[in-house]
Amino acid sequence: MANRLAQSQSPYLLQHADNPVDWWEWGPEALAEAERLDRPILLSVGYAACHWCHVMAHESFEDPATAAYMNEHFVNVKVDREERPDIDAVYMRATQAMTGQGGWPMTCILTPSGEPFFAGTYFPPEPTAGHPAFSQVLQALADAWENRRGEVMESAGQVLDFLGAEDALAGDALSAADLDEAATALLRQFDAEAGGFGAAPKFPPSMVLEFLLRQHTRSGDDQVWTAVGRTFEAMARGGMYDQLGGGFARYSVDRNWRVPHFEKMLYDNALLLRAYLHWFRALRARGEDGAAVALAERVCHETADFMLRELRTDQGGFASALDADSDGHEGTYYVWNPHQLMKALGTGDAAWAVQLLSVTGGGTFERGLSTLQLLQDPDDPERWARVRERLLEVRAERTRPARDDKVVSAWNAYAITALAETGILLERPELVEAATKAATLLWDLHVEPGFVRTSLGGVRSGHAAVLEDHGAVIEAFVAVLGATDDDRWLDRARHVADRAIAHFRAEDGGWYDTADDTETLVVRPRDAADNAHPSGSSALAHGLLALAAVTGDHEIRAAATSCVESAAALATGAPRFAGWTLAAGEALLDGPAEVAVVGEVGGPMHRAALGLLAPGAVVVATREGSSVPLFEGREAIDGKPTAYVCRDFVCALPVNDPEALPPR
Repeated sequence: MANRLAQSQSPYLLQHADNPVDWWEWGPEALAEAERLDRPILLSVGYAACHWCHVMAHESFEDPATAAYMNEHFVNVKVDREERPDIDAVYMRATQAMTGQGGWPMTCILTPSGEPFFAGTYFPPEPTAGHPAFSQVLQALADAWENRRGEVMESAGQVLDFLGAEDALAGDALSAADLDEAATALLRQFDAEAGGFGAAPKFPPSMVLEFLLRQHTRSGDDQVWTAVGRTFEAMARGGMYDQLGGGFARYSVDRNWRVPHFEKMLYDNALLLRAYLHWFRALRARGEDGAAVALAERVCHETADFMLRELRTDQGGFASALDADSDGHEGTYYVWNPHQLMKALGTGDAAWAVQLLSVTGGGTFERGLSTLQLLQDPDDPERWARVRERLLEVRAERTRPARDDKVVSAWNAYAITALAETGILLERPELVEAATKAATLLWDLHVEPGFVRTSLGGVRSGHAAVLEDHGAVIEAFVAVLGATDDDRWLDRARHVADRAIAHFRAEDGGWYDTADDTETLVVRPRDAADNAHPSGSSALAHGLLALAAVTGDHEIRAAATSCVESAAALATGAPRFAGWTLAAGEALLDGPAEVAVVGEVGGPMHRAALGLLAPGAVVVATREGSSVPLFEGREAIDGKPTAYVCRDFVCALPVNDPEALPPR
């Protein structure tokens, strides 16, 4: 029989609905049951596209003997980290403190009141070198709870004290010297041969790349430009990028971007789409060679196409992720061997494709299979287009990876912002239309009444939106305002900003990740570090800066500044984990520029304005007489679309020739 998770809205929890484990969802009922039975809570946290979550589920949670022991000695709670990033943040910090590392699946053992006293990640079903079996771990923990309760409670108290001690991260505003030093620190970690920063595994550094693009615009540092270009090109040509269908996998397990972890996440593709778009416009502005410009533009088109084709839901939002696995193996949908290419293409084209795509007899992945890489541009583009189309047809007959259809507010907001900008700059109105439809879904279903984190199939969840959701949605609504000539998006952005400022600010000027009117956990999470996607405070900084740019509201700008200041020490001390804060710091230093385009939406002047390299520039195109404060007193000169480039609402002379716009 299905367990309680059968009633869940989370695709991840539904994956566990048929486990013999007596799972609970997180909530007061589960904690009360643990108190009633005087049992510890076994908290298991993961997400639907997580490969090792699937492995542990198959090995342990589907095993009747293991499940029986869990049911007898623990109250077992499943959490989707994408639905409840607040719970994930609290217990991931505990896991990292107790083990020195983190990841998913995450397993924590808690007292009935939620205090952690043991934590780990994946546990194998049988003991391995240095790793006990999951059953051994469970037995040891059950024994400790029964026979050494005092030690357990002392350990829990120590962990709780650690979690409650807030790091002193606040500092002053980021100066030009601070930003330059952060760039220098990143260059020290740059892999000049393979691109990227640090050693394997390599995650796509979209937020760091955005910062470095902005820093280079200001500084002109050639080393920064080289690092940015090498990284963008290496990611786009390696196996982490889907050379057939577009879009990026989660990360590369090797330093050369050859073999990915194959899950595809919405947030990665949205953030990377915007980063590649900004690289494209910088290349074009510099007059770089055609190959790099073509590569950047191609990745933008293909990634946007991937998002619309494979992630868009029936309601107009975007699904969270595609799984890594199909047919019982990771990556099966995406990898090839020479025989498969021969069967699909015939002798001549297969031999050509084997060389072009770096497919080897022994395989570059596993089981004799290879990822597809495009390390050089094809010598025959028409032939490549034909081969690519045929391989896509053959691949479509394979078992597709499962899709997590959950719509997450922040991740959809990143997609909205990227698609709105891309749609204007690359003259693809259907992308602006998709962005507007997704933004409308967020407003109608997520924000009102009462802002929630997720929905599924057009049904709102009961999980409150976190700070990241608020910040990302503010920026997305301003992006749609800028692309659609619809003033309603300004009021909607203000509404979300008002709630964020009222309910998330800390007494010391920093920001909590959860609102003061939502569920109270053992500690209130507060983390300024970017991880797989922006932190709450860095997302809010970008959203509030964009809103302040079109309203001139000094309170909103001051709140944005405090977001950057609250993470200043982190940004200067560990810049790889603060790329989005550093990018906001560059925008603050530059103004950011406010660009009003009067008299057209989507035309040459609008595209030229979006092509400006000014860090964090906010571009709004609309008619004369708009209610947006930035447009007060602005008019089209001589009846032609006219751009006003302003900072702090002080504008340069209006321009009605796109070629006359300054480069920044």
